[in-house]
Amino acid sequence: MNRLLVEIGTEEIPAGYIQPALKAFSSLLVKKMADARIPHGDVHTYGTPRRLAVIVSDVAPKQSPLSIEMMGPPERIGMDANGKLTVAAQKFAEKTGVPASQLQIRETGKGRYLYAVKTERGAASKKILSEMLPEAILSVPFPKSMRWADLTIAFARPIHAITALLGSDVIPFRVGNVRSSRYTFGHRFMKPGKIKLNTPDDYLTALSGAWVLADIRQRKEILETQMAQAVSRINGRVIEDKELVETVVHLIEYPAAIVGRFDDAFLDLPKEILITAMREHQKYFAVVNGKNELMPYFVAINNTTAKDMTLVTKGHERVLRARLSDAKFFFTTDLKTSLDENTEKLKSVLFQANLGSMHDKTMRIEKLAGWLAKAGKAEEAQIQDIARAAHLCKADLVSHAVIEFPKLQGIMGRVYAMKQNEPIHTATAIEEHYRPTYAGGALPETFEGSVLSIADKMDSICGCFSAGLIPTGAADPYALRRQANGLILIALKNRFAFSLNALIRESLIMFGVNNAGEINDLTDKIVDFFKVRMAHLLEEEGISKDAVAAVLAVSTDTIGGVWEKARSLQKLKSAPGFEVLATAFKRVVNIIRKADIGETGGQAAHPSLFAHESEKALLEQFHTVQQKVLAHIHTGQIDHAFADIAGMREFVDRFFDDVMVMDEDMNIRKNRLALLGQIAGLFGMLADFSKIST
Repeated sequence: MNRLLVEIGTEEIPAGYIQPALKAFSSLLVKKMADARIPHGDVHTYGTPRRLAVIVSDVAPKQSPLSIEMMGPPERIGMDANGKLTVAAQKFAEKTGVPASQLQIRETGKGRYLYAVKTERGAASKKILSEMLPEAILSVPFPKSMRWADLTIAFARPIHAITALLGSDVIPFRVGNVRSSRYTFGHRFMKPGKIKLNTPDDYLTALSGAWVLADIRQRKEILETQMAQAVSRINGRVIEDKELVETVVHLIEYPAAIVGRFDDAFLDLPKEILITAMREHQKYFAVVNGKNELMPYFVAINNTTAKDMTLVTKGHERVLRARLSDAKFFFTTDLKTSLDENTEKLKSVLFQANLGSMHDKTMRIEKLAGWLAKAGKAEEAQIQDIARAAHLCKADLVSHAVIEFPKLQGIMGRVYAMKQNEPIHTATAIEEHYRPTYAGGALPETFEGSVLSIADKMDSICGCFSAGLIPTGAADPYALRRQANGLILIALKNRFAFSLNALIRESLIMFGVNNAGEINDLTDKIVDFFKVRMAHLLEEEGISKDAVAAVLAVSTDTIGGVWEKARSLQKLKSAPGFEVLATAFKRVVNIIRKADIGETGGQAAHPSLFAHESEKALLEQFHTVQQKVLAHIHTGQIDHAFADIAGMREFVDRFFDDVMVMDEDMNIRKNRLALLGQIAGLFGMLADFSKIST
């Protein structure tokens, strides 16, 4: 068994492309090897800005043999009375390419038949790989690819070299104008030139000696160690930034960390501006002291070492000084304009062609947030803070700082609000209303921020649906799924009990949707959209699919209520005897759905028409449980409601054992169907048990 090495040497690939490309390349290679019947062991990926590499262990020297079994004619047709092959058997053998003497007779479910077994020997893996690797390489997907020279092939960046070894043998092939070889190359500046590899085992060691750390995890560990050691000399600590680490590790082949300093005067700027200026443009890491206060230092990661790193450090400091000077100018300029003035400027900023300006959106958010605040029975002071925050929530979008650093939207709104002596709750809500900014991100911490965030997200969702901009399986350009998820999670965290339908309708009216039919149609579509998001989040929480379907089939109007019912039903499902319980309840629901009950639907059963004691007992139990369930739903004790309903099982079972629902007497039949209708209605307050798998 040999190891396989394939390395694609290129010009510098964008940092964000590398990990997805390695994952795709290794997956493509594994699939193609499986399809080609080439057994192998573990697969490992390596990469730097100038190379993408895969090493596969224990690659078999040949394909696995392939046996093909072909059924021929029945024995009675393929063999004569003397046991000799007939003409039919001879023709079958010729057709399959198997000698007639090697035909087999096998017993099948249809009788005894002739079989031909043909075995294809495996070809050499080296030969198969030489044919498959060019296609695998050129099939690696990238957000953007490019062509170069006069070639017709495309890749993320021009390919300069390909290393392809199976054990000690070169796998020969060509991609564009590049032939595969046993040579890789070292660091562009510190040790350029070819490096000969005898086998894939030499790969990592040879590159390490040429100032290239191809192992991404190793490179990351060394980078983080160097940063920690560098800032320890100034008694500092690098602010944790996993995303920036992941970016920087793919910008270098060998890390060389330095600590630079900037003028103390820049510390007068909000720390968010300083950190963002360092991070976004320069990929520098900010440094804090033991009190978590920003220090006038930064860490830069170089791709090369130099004889005099002091000169390198001064170069970084000079570049950052210019960046921070710009940031200071933006900040001081922004302070000369009030947020109210900026809100007016939003009239010239387009939100969406069919949905008006950002100022229009701001006005809608202000109204919707007020509706939500009142629905949540907020205090007057809270309502005022929310109204003010809503009016100013998008004002920082036209500020110089946010135009330069878009990731600071909301953050600078909060900073400028504090500078202009707005109430703390107003300022905080301005920042928090964008949360969560990504899947799994932090939710708003304050009531005001939560209300404002929901209003903003619902405005975007309803606006896009009203304009026909509905997400598809392939596209969600306005991130409506993420916004719906965030809205749901915020409502759950704050135990908000607003009506989802009412909130949607209120929002749609603000877009000028006044026709009742159109409002109903759009509301149904948006509710269905939220149902899908709720199902996704509930299943992520560990709720079974059938329990989710059973609860969502009943009602989605109160988000918290959906979660309480789903969790309670999931808990009930784990109780002993649940399958028997669910089967009994499903029988009730299914009979009601299938029966033609005419005018009895929604009517109460009449005890005077009962013909058996079990009917009376079931009705009495229904009245008792109904009162308890209604009380539990009112107080939010959904677990108790499900437990009380579960207690009806023995009465339902006895009813079915003792009576025939579809009695010949039409009055008795309708009365029994009415009774089951009442029972089904009680179940339906919590879940649709017909959707439970049993």
